[in-house]
Amino acid sequence: MRAARADGEQPPGTAARAWYRPMVARSADEEHRSATMLELFFDLCFVVAVAQAASALHHEVAAGHVGDGIVGYAMVFFAIWWAWMNFTWFASAYDTDDIPYRLTTLVQIAGALILAAGVPDAMDGSDFAVITIGYVVMRLAMVTQWLRAASTDIPHRRSSLRFVAGIVTVQVGWVLRLAMPEGWAMASFLVLVLAELAVPIWAERAAPTSWHPRHIAERYGLFTLIVLGECVLASTLAIQSALDGDAALADLATTAAGGLVTVFGMWWVYFSKEAHRLLTSLRAGIIWGYGHYLVFASAAAVGAGLGVNVDRVTHHAAIGARGAAAAFTIPVALFLLSVWALQVRPHHLGRWHAALVPTAAVLVLAATLTPEPVLVTGLLVAALVAASVAAAPHAASA
Repeated sequence: MRAARADGEQPPGTAARAWYRPMVARSADEEHRSATMLELFFDLCFVVAVAQAASALHHEVAAGHVGDGIVGYAMVFFAIWWAWMNFTWFASAYDTDDIPYRLTTLVQIAGALILAAGVPDAMDGSDFAVITIGYVVMRLAMVTQWLRAASTDIPHRRSSLRFVAGIVTVQVGWVLRLAMPEGWAMASFLVLVLAELAVPIWAERAAPTSWHPRHIAERYGLFTLIVLGECVLASTLAIQSALDGDAALADLATTAAGGLVTVFGMWWVYFSKEAHRLLTSLRAGIIWGYGHYLVFASAAAVGAGLGVNVDRVTHHAAIGARGAAAAFTIPVALFLLSVWALQVRPHHLGRWHAALVPTAAVLVLAATLTPEPVLVTGLLVAALVAASVAAAPHAASA
């Protein structure tokens, strides 16, 4: 893949210099733009950190440490998601696929693996040093990319330099946070999160970068697939572990079936509408992109919740039946509502069609009170998909 100028032409003399290409803005209308092999590799390595966070959430909730588990998971997942998101949007605007770009991206991947190694200690609140180091490595690698863009893409130089200044400043804050008193941990985290979220908004106001709507939508869709796949893997490993412990297959059948149908339905709901049509402005892109924190985090948490229910069936969980059920139904409902708000509701469907997902989410939460919450949730999500398919022709003709 080669870098393209805004007019779609290659920079002069770069065809024979694959080792280095000037980093200039790619066209937002570039045809046949798709994810690269490097981006796919990047996602696969990041899912290691996602798997670590979901696994730690599973064990914390199963042990009855629900509050600590949720808070730790939310904090850790922010670091994973934010680093992934920043790379994704930068690559959409500036991917040169030359050697310096590839090497810098591989450094970011190394940072993600360091972060993944620090997830267990961060989740139990004992040590944030390793996860912070991994995060800072990823973010400082991103700084070098923005410096490259600032040096060669003159029209967007102000925006690039704002990204550099903002990212570096916030990383200093993350490092200083390690030395702060324990009582300041949550307050400092929230302040730094707000600062991270503010940097792109501030930087893009100087000169919006030329991200590609179809490419962004594809990248988010691919990461959703990977997270859902990790959810299936986590569920499979939990059931396998239960069977190795001589659990009766009949005891696990409804839980396994309900979990599988739920994940199938989540996939169907997410990909039922074309997302790129919604990315019509910077404001729309920010809302849609930031909102996916809830989509990704809830999707990964579904696998953890299913694992908790498997543990409950096999009497390996300290949490009660209602708590185990809620560990599964709440992230499913959150996923449905997040996807509805970001990708279903904006399509201006008819009232009946638009109300299907919120109604299903409420019923999923109510499934917590049933004897078979996972199975009932799966049936509800399947019913949602069937009703949406049946309503689609009517919505199109409305």
